[in-house]
Amino acid sequence: MRASSIAAAFMALAVSTAAVGVKKQVIVTYESNTPDWVLNEAKDTIRAAGGIITHEYNLIKGFAATAGEQVLESIQTMGSRYQALVEVDKVVSLE
Repeated sequence: MRASSIAAAFMALAVSTAAVGVKKQVIVTYESNTPDWVLNEAKDTIRAAGGIITHEYNLIKGFAATAGEQVLESIQTMGSRYQALVEVDKVVSLE
C-alpha cells in the first residue's frame, strides 16, 4: 500500500513538472532598425532559461527558438523602444 502511495505522488510530481516546462516553437522578429545587441540579449535570455535558438535569420532581424512561455513573455517586455514580435512557428500553406 505504501509503495502505491509513493508511486502516485511521483506521478503527480512528474505531471506537474511537465506542465510547468511546456515549451513553444516560435519566431522572434524585430524592426529593421533594431541594434544587434537587442537580439543578442534576447537570445542570451532564452538560452539562460533553458531554451534553444534553432535558427538565426539574415534577411530579417530575428531568430527561431524553442522556449518556455514565461521567458517568451519576458522577451516581449524587455525593451520599451525595441519591441519583439513573438509568433508561434507553424507551417503555412496556400491551397
